[in-house]
Amino acid sequence: MRASPRFPPRRGDTPSLLRLGAFLVRVIGLAVVGVLLFHTPSVTPHTRVMQICVYAVLGLAVAGWSLLDLLPALQPHRLRLLGPVLGVVVAAGGLGCALPDGDGLVAFAVVGSMVAGSELELLPACAVSGTGILAIMIGAIAFGDSVGTLLGYPLLLLVGLLLGRTRRGYQVQAEQSAALLAQYEQLQVQQRRTEVLDERARIAREIHDVLAHSLGALGIQVQVARAVLTDSQDIDKAVDLLGAAQRMVSEGLAETRRAVHALRSDQLPLDQEIARAADVHTRRHGTAVTVDIEGTPRPLPPDATLALLRIVQEALVNAAKHAPGEPVRLSLRCTEALTVVTVSNPVAGGAGSGDLRRGDAGGGSISGGYGLIGMRERLRLLDGTLTAGPDPADRTWTVTAQLPHPDGNPAPQPGTLIP
Repeated sequence: MRASPRFPPRRGDTPSLLRLGAFLVRVIGLAVVGVLLFHTPSVTPHTRVMQICVYAVLGLAVAGWSLLDLLPALQPHRLRLLGPVLGVVVAAGGLGCALPDGDGLVAFAVVGSMVAGSELELLPACAVSGTGILAIMIGAIAFGDSVGTLLGYPLLLLVGLLLGRTRRGYQVQAEQSAALLAQYEQLQVQQRRTEVLDERARIAREIHDVLAHSLGALGIQVQVARAVLTDSQDIDKAVDLLGAAQRMVSEGLAETRRAVHALRSDQLPLDQEIARAADVHTRRHGTAVTVDIEGTPRPLPPDATLALLRIVQEALVNAAKHAPGEPVRLSLRCTEALTVVTVSNPVAGGAGSGDLRRGDAGGGSISGGYGLIGMRERLRLLDGTLTAGPDPADRTWTVTAQLPHPDGNPAPQPGTLIP
């Protein structure tokens, strides 16, 4: 008989007080049944021999059953050996209950049938119970028992089998629930770790964008002040430039505070944020920034607004670095499916078309380092796309961010024209 597979044994699945109690119950029950079986001396020698044989076989089977429960060395083989042992217990109990004064032995047959139903698969459990029923019928016919014995005791074994199957169902359900709970807890741990890593990546992007925007502008201002001092030695103008740089530091600190605040709260509408960024760029660098808004801006989630704002700020800083003094055009286009932000500026220094094709002008920072990585990471998390590169036709460097709306169509692939 093949035992049913079980889940791996849990810690503490060794002989316990419960198993010791079950062992004591079996011993006491066996003793009581023996007294009831042998208390009548007026039986034929043939019947007495049958009683002794059945009782001895039952006692050996119960002893083997108890050893399987109590000895740790037998635990790996328990489920494989339990079926045959229970089959002997049920058969001996079923045959013995047909003997004179052997009605008490049916208790072992019923309990054995119930345990088989609980711990074995359906087919081995039915085989154990069927062995007991067959033994009852053979004993009843051999010893001339009544029809009640032929029908009642087999019914008791079937009831025990059904109770065992019901108990097994509850056990399997409990073990599966415990396994699912363990998996759920493990998934929660992994989810918390993923959330921590995502939050770290988000904070890293915020730190990079704020520092690149503020320190980039400050670096440009310091370079201009240095050039004024070394080339024209105009101290007054250099002092003005350094004063502007100091104001940039203050604005950078304020921007940092705003970024920290943005991590905890919502943003202003995107059109207002973009207008503010353009105004700050004009005041810092004295460069004209034209803001065009086409369509009605749609409310965006805070993370989407922040992502597009950071892209605009990064593009403006790069325009100031690589095309100082050149006007910048900033457009916000809103459709039912997309929000598109475009920042473009003429390439300074009269670079040739070959330079534009190579991307040597106007895009040194935007095409390398962590700026582009951060931009694309932001948009990738929102299913958006980013394109950045030169346009030889009108000699401009253009950065375009396309963000689909949650209820709109997917963003087109990079390079796809928007109708």
